[in-house]
Parts: sequence; structure tokens; C-alpha cells
Amino acid sequence: MHDHAHNHGSSAVDATQDGTHDHVFLGAQHDRNARRTWAVIATTATMMVVEVAAGTYYGSMALLADGWHMSTHAAALMITALSYRYAKRHARNSRFTFGTGKVGDLAGFGSAVVLGIVALLIGWESLVRLANPVDINFGQATVVAIIGLIVNLGCAALLHDGHGHHHGHAHDHHHGTDNNLRAAYLHVLADALTSVLAIVALLAGRAYDWVWLDPIIGIVGALVIARWSWGLVADAGAVLVDYLPEDEDLPARIREAIENEGEQVTDLHVWQLGPGHHGAIIAVRAKAPRQPSEYRERLAHLAELSHVTIETEAVSVKS
Repeated sequence: MHDHAHNHGSSAVDATQDGTHDHVFLGAQHDRNARRTWAVIATTATMMVVEVAAGTYYGSMALLADGWHMSTHAAALMITALSYRYAKRHARNSRFTFGTGKVGDLAGFGSAVVLGIVALLIGWESLVRLANPVDINFGQATVVAIIGLIVNLGCAALLHDGHGHHHGHAHDHHHGTDNNLRAAYLHVLADALTSVLAIVALLAGRAYDWVWLDPIIGIVGALVIARWSWGLVADAGAVLVDYLPEDEDLPARIREAIENEGEQVTDLHVWQLGPGHHGAIIAVRAKAPRQPSEYRERLAHLAELSHVTIETEAVSVKS
């Protein structure tokens, strides 16, 4: 556990013997997630090139449109991949006071905004097509949608880390969720969703000549993607401004561990440093304060508490 201890009115006493320590608060699966993101980018980019080339050669607007659509997701995925690289490269840069653990949340926030813009564009295009229907080559478009779905489901499986299925639930991000990976997962999942909805609309349109169904389902898809985007914006944004969700019980567990021999926690600040890492500044008042190292031992069982500063103050006794 990386930690500081401060006695009231004295200089810091660091946990390490040489007086130095690092502030590396990257997620436990940082390298694995980075590798998988690059693999998904390579898959998406390859599929994009194939679709654009085939669409150009065969004169298929459906293939061309899907190919260029995939390029927007590849670009968004680059935000995820490059932020992983940046966070690791600068993890021990002392200019980052509390490390680079939040770089992923910043990237996730940016990706969520891009995802929201994609939802708006899909919704707008659907409204335009609803007002001005266009001819659809149902057979060819269905084949493209199925191919896109297969690719996106494979990419989603690669990026799924056990947390990505919480689409915007505020309760999940303090349990070590990597919002950067979650952003990439949602981009791929959004693409898969549009493919599923497109297949349903195309099959129904082909069977019953319901041309209007395609843009209607497009609007539904846009609303679902916008909901995911908003959830990710809220969760990543909360981390960036050091907001703890209401069901985060770490502050209560810290108080429980410290206040058991007449001590009183008079000031407590807890915030997220990175996926699975939290920092805390704790002020303790007691008649006979113990050494900060003893209070650190009481907190040792809190695995997610990675950086601690403790300040102690003796209660003055009037004669």
C-alpha cells in the first residue's frame, strides 16, 4: 500500500525506507486491456478497408456507407488505445501529482461524447429518411449488416471485462471498472446494436415492404446509444471531479477501522485515483493519538485504499 503519514505540525513520514514512493494507480488489467483494444482496432480497420474497397468495386452504397461508419468507431477506439499508452508512459512522471490513473476516465469521457454525437447523427439521418424514404437494396444491405454484426460481436467479446454490461449504472464504477475500456466496449456494442436493428428492419421491410420501419428502428437505436453515452459521461465525469457515488461505503469503512479506541475522525477526504485505486486524507483527534503507522495498519485490509495521508491531533485537556 502506497501511503503517507503526517503528524500534526510535523513533516511527512513515508512508507518506504528511502523516503520515496511511486504513484502508479493504473488498473490491474491495464496492459491486457490495451492489447485487446489494439486488436479490435486492427480488426475494425481491416473490415473497414474491405468494405470500402468492395463497395467501390461493386458500386454498393450499402457497403461504402457501413465501411465509412466503421471508420468513425475505429477513430474513437484510437482515443482508448492512445490513452492507455500515454497513461503507462507517464505513470511515474512526478508532474502528475497523483499519477495517471484518471487519464482513462478522461478518455472515456471524451469517447462518451463522441458516442453521443454518433447517436445524434443516427437519429437525424433516421428522421430525414422517415420524411424522405429512399430505395433500399434489402438483400445486399442485409448481408452487410450480418457481416458487421459478426465482426462487432467478436470485438465486444474481446473487450468485455465483466463490467461493460452495466450501461450507465452509477453503482459499478467504484469497483475497479475501467471507464476507458468501457467506452471502447460501448462503441463496439453500439455498432452491433445498429446491425441487429438493421437486420430486423431489413427482413421486415423485405417481407412486408415496410420501408418506414428502417428509420423508425434507427431512432430507437439512437435513443439506446444516447442512454449508454449519458451513463458513461456521468460515471467518468464523477471520477474526474472526485465525486463518490452515494452507495460507496469506503468512507464508512475507514471511519469504522479508525474510530475504535476513543479516536475521532474530524476530517476525511476519499477519491478515486484510478481503476481499483482510492486515495484518502484522514484527520484523527484523540486524547493520546497513536503513531500514524498504527492507523495505517488498521486500514491495511482495505485493498482499494492505495494512497493514505494521516494527520493526528491531541485533544487538549484543561487543568
